[in-house]
Amino acid sequence: MKALLILGFLFLLVTIQGKVYERCELARRMKQLGMDGYERISLANWMCLARWESGYNTRATNYNRGDQSTDYGIFQINSRYWCNDGKTPRAVNACGISCNVLLQDDITQAVACAKRVVRDPQGIRAWVAWRNRCQNRDLTEYVRGCGV
Repeated sequence: MKALLILGFLFLLVTIQGKVYERCELARRMKQLGMDGYERISLANWMCLARWESGYNTRATNYNRGDQSTDYGIFQINSRYWCNDGKTPRAVNACGISCNVLLQDDITQAVACAKRVVRDPQGIRAWVAWRNRCQNRDLTEYVRGCGV
């Protein structure tokens, strides 16, 4: 009985955590989804962004008290502008999606929305973590040894 409870708890923990990608696994998946060179942004930049926004975690969320919005998923896409979570006041939903899809283990829709974000005038500068941790830095470590 005790072993069954422990297994149940571990399953619940994995379900809540979602998928946390390994670095090279994520690099290969993002390359498959056309991120390398999209809007002239290298794969290393995308990898750095995902590392510092979510730690490569598809289920990452962050609530922003100031504007009552939430950042969702591996790219921490904001509910004020890009998705609909049903609770953010004056949300725009420019990606035309539910914020919940940004929390899926399959990052296809998160990538599509991130591509929409970078087509906006701010481009990749829309992400504070990219500006603070990635901009004007050597990012080769994020794709080194991944075969991409």
